[in-house]
Amino acid sequence: MAAPIDVHYAPTPNGHKVVIALEEMGLPYKIIRVNIGAGDQFTPQFQAISPNGRIPAIVDPDGPGGEPISIFESGAILQYLGRKTGLFYPADERARVKVDEWVFWQMAGLGPMAGQRNHFRNYAPMFLADQRQTAYGANRYTNEVHRLYGVLNRQLAGGEYVAGDYSIADMISWPWVQGRSDAALEIEAFPHLKAWKDRVGERPAVQRALEAGKKSSEDLQLQAAGAMGEAARKILFNQRAR
Repeated sequence: MAAPIDVHYAPTPNGHKVVIALEEMGLPYKIIRVNIGAGDQFTPQFQAISPNGRIPAIVDPDGPGGEPISIFESGAILQYLGRKTGLFYPADERARVKVDEWVFWQMAGLGPMAGQRNHFRNYAPMFLADQRQTAYGANRYTNEVHRLYGVLNRQLAGGEYVAGDYSIADMISWPWVQGRSDAALEIEAFPHLKAWKDRVGERPAVQRALEAGKKSSEDLQLQAAGAMGEAARKILFNQRAR
């Protein structure tokens, strides 16, 4: 039996992507919890495998040529796992390009924009005395995520999954849509997107991945915005080069 892949993980959408892929591909893995609220991401040991100091990162003991390999950035990880297994990442070049387009769309757009929206709606009020700045940031990024939802909704009007067959393009975007709906960003306004969100969420491997993440992270969940300690806020936000 193959040795498990180490997954350096925190309970965020970026962390969920990798565990979903591993479950879908049937690869053995071991979750290594990274307490980002305590600064684990800045340790030399973690930054040796993730120079950007961000989760997720993996170490595959059975990498190319049978030698270990470490990989950071979720898009690179999912592409690697797809190549390693031959699953959910087509070999045909035209089909692969289509998947790659949507993988990079998520990495450059949906993930960063949704993350900024979350920051300005939930955390910026702790830092900004001028609430006009907070409102501007919240509105700006909510509108951009709304636009991106529209892009994905139009794409999904033509089929059940993002790039044809179910692929890493679905795995990488789904965690940024799952569980995110409020008065300012109501998913019911995007029927194809909502149907896709529900369809992917019903997959047994996706459900197993979320449960595995929950069990491995119960003691590491970030506190609600209003209760987050000052030390954790300083670690998570307003970081500068070290």
